[in-house]
Formats: sequence, C-alpha cells, structure tokens
Amino acid sequence: MGFAELLLIGVGLSMDAFAVAVCKGLAMPRMRWRQGAAIAVSFGFFQAMMPVAGWLLGRQFEMYITSIDHWIAFILLGGIGGKMIWDAFHEEADDFQDRFNWRELLVLSVATSIDAMAVGITFAFLQVKILPAASLIGCTTFLLSLTGVCVGQKFGGRFKNKATLAGGVILCLIGTKILLEHLGVLG
Repeated sequence: MGFAELLLIGVGLSMDAFAVAVCKGLAMPRMRWRQGAAIAVSFGFFQAMMPVAGWLLGRQFEMYITSIDHWIAFILLGGIGGKMIWDAFHEEADDFQDRFNWRELLVLSVATSIDAMAVGITFAFLQVKILPAASLIGCTTFLLSLTGVCVGQKFGGRFKNKATLAGGVILCLIGTKILLEHLGVLG
C-alpha cells in the first residue's frame, strides 16, 4: 500500500474526528488554542494507536486468514464507510457544551478511533508497515482535527455531515480498490 492510499485512509478515518472537532469549535465563542490543541492531540493520538492495536490483533490470526484478507479489507472498510455515509444523513446535531471536559474528550477520542482499529486489522493482512502508517494516520487526524475546531468556531456546523459523508465514500472506495486488485480486475 502506497503513501497516497495511506494518506487517503488517514483522511477517511479522520472525518469522524474532524466532524466532532467542528462541533467542539461551535461551542467556542472565541478560538481557544489550548483546547483546540488538546482536542487535536487526543484525537490524533488515539487515531494512531488504534490501528496498532488492530494490527497486533490481526497478526495473531494472519496464518488463518491470508487467503481471504482482501474480502476482509473490503468488508471492514466498506462497513465502516457505509456507516459513516449513513450517519451523514441520519445523525442529529450534537449538543456540545462550552466548558471543556477531559473525560468527554477521552470518550470522544476513543469513539472516533474505533474504526481505525478495524483498519489496523486489515493492515495486518495486507502486510502494511504499521508504524509509518499509524504515524501518518495520527498526524493527519491531528491536523484535520485542529482545522475542524477552527472551522467550527469560525463557520459553524455546515460542514459536519459533508465531512462524514466524504470520509465514508473514501473508505468505501479504498476497500473496493483493494478487492478489485486482489481479484485481478485492477493491475
């Protein structure tokens, strides 16, 4: 898997965090850089660690699953992407409070990075070098989350559903590409 594909996966996985960061930014009457940085660091950290955890799990089962790994990647990425697409059209606006809550940030960080664990399992089957991949995903999430806080504070919640939709479409397309490559349809 090349840099461009990993970057697209990072962007796709970051869309949940971006959407939540936009909503957190909405609650800020003025930009609070410490809070924005804390949100971005937390989201980026968990988004980088979850693929590593998934990769470690996937490596345990690698010998049993290598013959169907492309189907697993397709199903996991398609399922995650499909859920994100569904959420883009069906989630209600979240009510974010103005005060900063570390416990809430931890829960949001874990919740927005669960998808990354499933991607990490896929990485184990596809023989992806996990440390560079996880680092790229974490850095991408950090940058997009910080951008999300700024966008939310500046422009409001207009982009939340569009960002979630875009992330879901990206993950579905990458899952389809992996399947088609393994089936020999794409060179």
